Formats: sequence, C-alpha cells, structure tokens
Amino acid sequence: MYKTIEDEVLKRTAPAELWAEFIQHEFERLRSFCLLIFVASISVWVIFDLIVSFLGGQGFTWRSMVFLVVFAMLTVILLFTRRARHFDVLNLLFVLTMTLGVRLLIEGLPSSYQPAWLVLGASSVLYSTSVLPISRWSFYAAQVTIWLVLNPFLRTDIGLFELRGVLTACYSVFLCGLTIYTFLKLREAKLHNYIMSRLLLDQAYNDTLTEIPNRRSFMARAEKRLMAVPREQDHYLAMIDIDNFKKVNDVYGHDVGDEVLKAIAADIKSVMAPYEYARLGGEEFAIYLAGVRHADVEALAGELCRTVRERPTRHPVTISIGVTRVEDGDTLNQALIKADEALYESKHTGKDRYTFHG
Repeated sequence: MYKTIEDEVLKRTAPAELWAEFIQHEFERLRSFCLLIFVASISVWVIFDLIVSFLGGQGFTWRSMVFLVVFAMLTVILLFTRRARHFDVLNLLFVLTMTLGVRLLIEGLPSSYQPAWLVLGASSVLYSTSVLPISRWSFYAAQVTIWLVLNPFLRTDIGLFELRGVLTACYSVFLCGLTIYTFLKLREAKLHNYIMSRLLLDQAYNDTLTEIPNRRSFMARAEKRLMAVPREQDHYLAMIDIDNFKKVNDVYGHDVGDEVLKAIAADIKSVMAPYEYARLGGEEFAIYLAGVRHADVEALAGELCRTVRERPTRHPVTISIGVTRVEDGDTLNQALIKADEALYESKHTGKDRYTFHG
C-alpha cells in the first residue's frame, strides 16, 4: 500500500502554488537551522579574520568591523523574517556580504595561497546555501554571486591554461555541479515526502466519499474550539441524520446512496461553512457551532433542512437534526449523546425538522 501511494506521488507534477506552500512549510520548520547556519558562518569568518589579521600581520581593520555590523544586522532581520520569499532575498544578501568578506580576507594572504583558499571559501558558502530552505532562483543567484566574487582566476597569479589553472577549473566545475545536483535532488525528495504526508493526513482526517472532515478530525477540531472560545458565549452541537436513507439504498442501490451522501455533505458545507462539520459515519453528520446565539442556531438548522428539501434531484431526501447546547462542564462526548437524543425525537415526531435537547 505504501509503495502504491509513493508511486502515485512520484507521478505528480507539483503546481506553483504547492511549491510555494512547500517552501514556506520548510522555512517555518527550519528557521532555527537557518539561524544556526548564519551564526556558524559568521563565527568561521571571524576566526579566519583573526588568524589572517594577527598571524598575517594585517591587524583588525575598520573594514572587518563594518562586515561584522552588516552580518549582525542580517541575522537580526532573520529573527523577524516569517515569509520564505523574504528569506530568499535575505539569504542572497547574506551570501553577497559573506563572499565579499571572504574575498577581502583572502586577498591579505600570500598570492600563492589565494586560488586554493578562494575555492575553499566558495565551497563552504555553496554548501551552506545548498542546505537552506530557499527557492531555486535564490539558489542559482547565490551560485552566480559566489563564483563572481570568489573567482579563483580574478586578481590572482594563476592562469586558466596552466596546470594549476586547469585543475582549479575542473574542481570548481565539479563542485558547482555537485552542489546543484544535491540541492535539486534533496529538494525533490523533501517535496515528495511533503506531498505524501499531506495525502496520508487527508486520508486520515477527511472522509473520502464526501470530501469533508471525518469523525477523528471533528472530535479534534471541535475539542479545540470548545477550549478556545470563551465559555460566556454559547456552544451548540448538532447531529444530522438522512431520513429513510436505508430505503434509498435498498430501492436505488448504493451508488445512488453515495450521491445522496455527497449532496448532503455539499449542503452542510455551504450552509455551515464558518463552523466545524463532519461525517461521523453512515448517514450521520455532526456540526459544532461556537460563539452563536440560540436564534442563530434555529435559523441555520431551518435553512439547512430547507436547502436539503428543495435541492433539485432525481432522488429527493430530507434530514432530521438534533441540537443541544454544550453546557459548562460538558465533554464533547456528553454533548454528542444529548444531540443524539434530540435527533431521536426529531426522527419520531415527523422527520424533516430540528429539535433542541430538553
């Protein structure tokens, strides 16, 4: 079963909206990791700066202080960044600042050391960028920035067509290709896992036939609303049952019964959109209404009965509704029992109506 679902996921092409949602999800999940990468990169730069400045006899200049201030500002901005698209730009600015800083330090080394250290610096920044939750355009822009600023043939004593130059160029191309491939494959694997997780969650918390939440989802979300909304406001719970649904299945078949269930779910979804609703199982549905008045619940229940009754269809049906106010101290299960008792009264006093418990 897992292999079948995985094969279906791998066949899908993610639309732009899903890509954006995935990147935002990754950024929210890895924000602390992004901060760690920023801090670690700055720490390595500072250590290298101190080594070059004092062992190399250059001293710690005002330019180093400027770079430290810019690094600190970018890190502080990251603390307040909440959107992935903003982080794409922020990371590009960080890469530009970091590569300029690395270039400045390496130019303080003896000329014979500079090409190797430029490639080493480029590889470090490339690796850090490739593991961050950024979009493809930001990654490619970072690649271009890194190789433009840390070009081992720019302002060094190495020639492209000498042995050192050929070896350096080959390694740089290999490094560039490897990081691009790693970034793309890692991002693809994460995207497939994200799609599969969403698919499995949808199957776990949504009713496959009616495409509305199932009992598990309803109990979790209704419990959350019960705890979140102040109890000075009224809470109501409604149970819904399709009248004579067994007869529909027996006379017209289960395919027609499924169409009826989907139609009722669509009516509930349209009338009760602001509230929590679900198919509990069979022909039973439930609605949790938080922060409403008694009169509003009456109006909504009446409108739902009318909408189902007047729906143009070859197999018209009606529904019965049982409603209860969730009293202080009631659990969700206790409220469901009361609503079910009210539903029983609606079913045995004429159907196509709603009844309040008590």
